[in-house]
Amino acid sequence: MTRITHPLDSLDAYVNTFSSEPLPVLRRTVLELATMRENEESVAGKQIAAVVLGDPLMTMRLLSYTSQNRGRRQNHDITTIDRAVMMIGITPFFRIFDAMPTLEDRLADLPKALVGVLRVIARARRAAHYARDWAILRHDLNVEEITVAALLHDAADILCWAFAPALTERVYGLQRADRNLRTASVQREVFNFSANEIQLAVAEAWDLPQLLITLMHSTQSANPRMRTVELATTLARHTARGWDNPAIPDDITAISELLHINRHQLVRHLAIPEEHAERLLPEEDAPPA
Repeated sequence: MTRITHPLDSLDAYVNTFSSEPLPVLRRTVLELATMRENEESVAGKQIAAVVLGDPLMTMRLLSYTSQNRGRRQNHDITTIDRAVMMIGITPFFRIFDAMPTLEDRLADLPKALVGVLRVIARARRAAHYARDWAILRHDLNVEEITVAALLHDAADILCWAFAPALTERVYGLQRADRNLRTASVQREVFNFSANEIQLAVAEAWDLPQLLITLMHSTQSANPRMRTVELATTLARHTARGWDNPAIPDDITAISELLHINRHQLVRHLAIPEEHAERLLPEEDAPPA
């Protein structure tokens, strides 16, 4: 089992380390797929896709596999999990993704790191949920592309917890000690590179679809698809420990503009707890007592 204990000198070195052994997935993913395999004849592709989309690591494994193994006649990227499963076929899928290592086993001796990475994965799921919901409200032509891009937006954070837990814990520790530190600056201090730089290198090396790479790495874009992914991941990060983060009011403003709905409608749609909802609404929009 490979672990990075000191900063590496190049992005290629990080890519090579992450690629040196099979990527672990969540134990729950392994168990759910094993249960489905027992009833393979009655399993639909959408059921498999739902399990995959609950696990950013499994999502990366599947998309990387389909990109690297597509047929010569297939001249376009597979950007959704439904299509990836359909391309492989249900029986070959279970054969290809059998006996996968689990994240829980990989970090069994480091419970703090396991808790850390599971929090990031929970945040990624939350971001994917927001992105999917808002893409539907925006009548996006391909909702699942937006969902997958949001799910994988912070994939490097997950990989760093899995392969470099001590260094990743140091990044989080420095940020806890000084909330004014910029995340990318701390990451460069500890890893020699930002998570975004590492993630882009990994995504390209693993042949993730170019459209998803673009959506995953968009910042301050006016494009509504990119903006959806960006705001979904931002709100998921800011609400990771509740709705009292001081940055959330600005998030609500930006999301209202994206979705073209008023602040009161958005706060109600997000099902924000009443004690926090009142703080996020201007007095004239506050609901009657």
